[in-house]
Amino acid sequence: MIYLVNALSLNMVPPVGGTIVYRPIDRVDAAKLAVKAKHAIGHAETAALVGKDLFGLPLAASRSTVQTDIGDKLIVAQYRGPRLPEGATTLPEGAKIEYFLVEILNF
Repeated sequence: MIYLVNALSLNMVPPVGGTIVYRPIDRVDAAKLAVKAKHAIGHAETAALVGKDLFGLPLAASRSTVQTDIGDKLIVAQYRGPRLPEGATTLPEGAKIEYFLVEILNF
């Protein structure tokens, strides 16, 4: 399974330890993977901005619970910048979205 998220939490993986690897990926590669991903970005403004950045269309918020297993991947859309104002439709000046590919290798 592939997930599109805006954060990685230890609640997403079983609490038994294991190996999780991540690396930065560019927006084009993130978009290619995200087409197949289950979307789980719960903050409405963040979801809309990530959708616009990846697909040219805003995504609706999805407060899905993510529980990974061995072999799963997550595309983490990491917002960097000032707190988004309510109703934001564009990134604030100086803000950006960086993408990371996280792979769950074993527990």
